[in-house]
Amino acid sequence: MDLLATEYLSSEEETTNPASSKRSNFLSSTSQIAKRPKIDLAPHVSLEDPKLSTSIYTKPTDTQITVNIPYEDLVQPVVGPKNPFNTRVINQNVLTGHVEEQAYSEFAFRTQQRTFASFGYAADPSLVNTSSDDVVSSGFVGDVEKALAMNGATIYDATPKLENVPKRKSKGDSAILEGEDSYQGPWAGYEGENIGTAVGPPEGAIPKKADADVSSKKQIEVGQEKTIFHGKSEFDYQGRTYMHVPQDLDVNLLGEPGSQECFIPKRCIHTWSGHTKGVSAIRFFPKSAHLILSASMDTKVKIWDVYHDRRCLRTYMGHNKAVRDITFSNDGKRFLTARQCIKSFTTGKIPYVIKFNPDEDKQNIFLAGCSDKKIVQFDINTGEVTQEYDQHLGAVNTITFVDENRRFVTTSDDKTLRAWEFDIPVVIKYIAEPHMHSMPAVTLHPNKKWLACQSLDNQIVVYGAKDRFRMHRKKRFTGHLVAGYACQVNFSPDGRFIMSGDSEGNIWYWDWKSCKVLKKYKAHDNVVIGCEWHPHETSKVATCSWDGLIKLWVSVMHFLVFINIYEYFFIFINIYDYLSFISTGLIHRFQG
Repeated sequence: MDLLATEYLSSEEETTNPASSKRSNFLSSTSQIAKRPKIDLAPHVSLEDPKLSTSIYTKPTDTQITVNIPYEDLVQPVVGPKNPFNTRVINQNVLTGHVEEQAYSEFAFRTQQRTFASFGYAADPSLVNTSSDDVVSSGFVGDVEKALAMNGATIYDATPKLENVPKRKSKGDSAILEGEDSYQGPWAGYEGENIGTAVGPPEGAIPKKADADVSSKKQIEVGQEKTIFHGKSEFDYQGRTYMHVPQDLDVNLLGEPGSQECFIPKRCIHTWSGHTKGVSAIRFFPKSAHLILSASMDTKVKIWDVYHDRRCLRTYMGHNKAVRDITFSNDGKRFLTARQCIKSFTTGKIPYVIKFNPDEDKQNIFLAGCSDKKIVQFDINTGEVTQEYDQHLGAVNTITFVDENRRFVTTSDDKTLRAWEFDIPVVIKYIAEPHMHSMPAVTLHPNKKWLACQSLDNQIVVYGAKDRFRMHRKKRFTGHLVAGYACQVNFSPDGRFIMSGDSEGNIWYWDWKSCKVLKKYKAHDNVVIGCEWHPHETSKVATCSWDGLIKLWVSVMHFLVFINIYEYFFIFINIYDYLSFISTGLIHRFQG
């Protein structure tokens, strides 16, 4: 304040007072020092663009504009400056990129779709011509180089012709009939053609092919069918073979199947272990079931005794590959096995399933479902193919006769079920649904009204066996794991229970009416591929597995009754021997 006061002194004071003049000179020099510019290291700077203060903005939620706003103001970012790292002018409206709606006409969409399928590129209208970095984009997706070479042509545009178009030969001179320049006229061909020249394999290749055909035929004929009997004698004291139905049992093996109430077996009473590899199928002897036939992956077929000694009776050899399926004729005197060659009948393809016609007057006819999508009908007497059914699109898995053997139902790897009239190669019923899976095992219910099909989606589905072949949606048996395995389905003789194996070695039993699981237990160490219920025993079941074993199961009650009868028999024998001993002693004493 003193410095400011000295600047406003009057002129009189300056002239009259010399001391004050000196003082004023000193103050003036100091005031000049004080007026030097001051450096502000942190000045106040406005962060707002002065141009933006005069701009008019709208809210992002506004749908109407009441004033004329420049385009530069409309495209300003909502918050913050523009992102310098965004190379495209579009914003990321989803987490993984940008999604925008486009409206195309049907013609434009089909044009670009077919252009991409034919040429490998298509126009991309979502791309802009110029990016934020002033880099011109191609506007195409796919093969951009080809699109630029063809100038973005579509399938409806004229495309460049091929350079190597064959040229037509000259017509020649009409005055020359033969020779190099002879007249050809409109019949002149193209340059580079080989019409009229010998085209084929070299001379040495034809004998090699013939030798290969002969060797392949010899390979099929190599399988020498032979059989081995395992026992002391094939005939008993009366001249009967093992085919004779035994009469010394407490079971009527010639009775009507299903006449007795059946029970679920729980205990294993015997194990057959003669195969060296997995057993693929087992079948009881027709009607009596006193024998059991087994087919294995060791290329052998064996017949086993169910009663008495329960040993292997005979082995059949001659297959050069694993045996997939076996079936008996009605009288049991003949059976068929499925492999590459069916006895003396062959189609050149591998059969997956074989079935005799169940009619008594047609026991010389059988069907074979092969890997070439066909069902072949053979006549044993003539050895010829009498009919072919070729509507399937995959390998045929099952053949089941229905409707008093006038029709048969087949399933295949094409996930369909087809019904045929016997001896007529026309499908009368075709069932194919999006939810259907392949059904490699099918069994007919004892009442002949239903078909139980093992589906590969881990369930057993039921279809009607009458005219319509409709699916019974209320009957579905689940709980087991069979995906990838053709586990056989079977019924009890009275039709009350349905059973199946699974991939974990378990055997499952369901109630036919309620579809509830009644019993499940561990039967084998590997997948249980086959199961057969004895037609005359109330609780006897045979199972086979890929562990090479065949097991016989009975219920606990039946097993205990058998043991008690056995014990009572020995008690009776002991009492009889004791009484005989006493009577013999009394006689000797009386004689003495």
